[in-house]
Amino acid sequence: MAEKRSSFSGKLGFVLASAGSAVGLGNIWRFPYLAAQYGGGIFLLIYLLLAVTFGFALMCAEIAIGRKTGTSALGAYKKLDKRFGFVGIIASLVPIIILPYYSVIGGWIAKYFYTFIGGGMSAAANDGFFNEFISSPVEPIGWFLLYLGLTALVVLFGVEKGIEKVSKFMMPVLVVMVIFIAVYSMFMPGAMEGVKYYLTPDFSKFSITTVLAAMGQLFYSMSLAMGIMITYGSYMRKDVSLEGSVKQIELFDTGIAFFAGLMIIPAVFAFSGGDESALGKGPSLMFVTLPKVFESMPAGSVIGAIFFVMVLLAALTSSISLMETIVSIFMDKFKIGRKRACVAVILLSVILGLLSTFGYSIWKDVKIIGFQFLDFFDFISNSVIMPVVAFLTCILIGYVIKPKALIEEIEQGGKFKRKTLFTVVIKYIAPICIVAILIFSVLEGLGIIKV
Repeated sequence: MAEKRSSFSGKLGFVLASAGSAVGLGNIWRFPYLAAQYGGGIFLLIYLLLAVTFGFALMCAEIAIGRKTGTSALGAYKKLDKRFGFVGIIASLVPIIILPYYSVIGGWIAKYFYTFIGGGMSAAANDGFFNEFISSPVEPIGWFLLYLGLTALVVLFGVEKGIEKVSKFMMPVLVVMVIFIAVYSMFMPGAMEGVKYYLTPDFSKFSITTVLAAMGQLFYSMSLAMGIMITYGSYMRKDVSLEGSVKQIELFDTGIAFFAGLMIIPAVFAFSGGDESALGKGPSLMFVTLPKVFESMPAGSVIGAIFFVMVLLAALTSSISLMETIVSIFMDKFKIGRKRACVAVILLSVILGLLSTFGYSIWKDVKIIGFQFLDFFDFISNSVIMPVVAFLTCILIGYVIKPKALIEEIEQGGKFKRKTLFTVVIKYIAPICIVAILIFSVLEGLGIIKV
């Protein structure tokens, strides 16, 4: 027999859990290297403008869909229009694909935190440490399973007693840590050049690719087009202000990303003597460059340990939301209880996660369209499926059920002040932008264009 649908206790629980979902590796790891790569201050300015327009409208839409239908993404689209039921199936694939490889990376972070608190900073700063670790056929599996187990433990306790309670603890701790390290980084010798680069817009570095990269980061950072916000919206009480909640979620999410840039860019500038290329893409920044930066700092082992526990907390809040979304889908689809759904999700995640782990060790020569397993899962989910889901969502809201249907849902919790912006973005701006993101991210991912 299916369990009664859970709910958050109120606005604070919803906002902190949703912000926890949005705040993850996208903010603390991906945002700083993209900001550095695309001109620092100009990227930051564009991102902030997009967050309060493009991101605001899409997040309002997804949460409203969830609250209106009272179900996970799998059934939500079908409830709104039967012809769009397939979009729910596609959207449900995103967290199923992301959670396993995200948990593998979470295991890497746990390993680095353990290394730093154990006094192994110098070892972690060695060039070969990261590659040696991930190419081991056994050790990364243990860390992956530990991380996945921590995630599952919170989800097993449910929405109010698990996710909400943990988020109310983790989010304030995360905010304090990121501000502390940002302030510390800014006052390092040579760091002020990095602060200027990050905060001063240089309009000569403006380009369409900068806009597209910022928009792509919004999806990654704000948990859009993953079914997560629809699921969390289905747990939201009708009397809670949806517009006000979205503003607060965005404030948390964008604030953490802003301080992460202020934390990492000045520190790497100080370490590298102003070399922007030191803020490399992918794992190289967090697992190769930053340990060297911490080693060069006074009290680096302490700062490094605080950094990796902070990243671990941020990653956990996101993986919890990913797992909860899949558990919700399984509960809705198969009419089973939370425990059975959790066990099924764990088993599925272990199988797919092992592919990502072995892709760096015993199956390192196996490639899918030129990608290792983890990179392929990342590419297909973030660069292909998520933009497709977002585009179809805009078409459904803008031209099938019409924006008014969701505006009425949003106004159940109070007046919707930005409903004109919401309508214009969903109907006209977002569909065009999302197609551009899809084309850009696929061409970049396949190496057809270099940025």
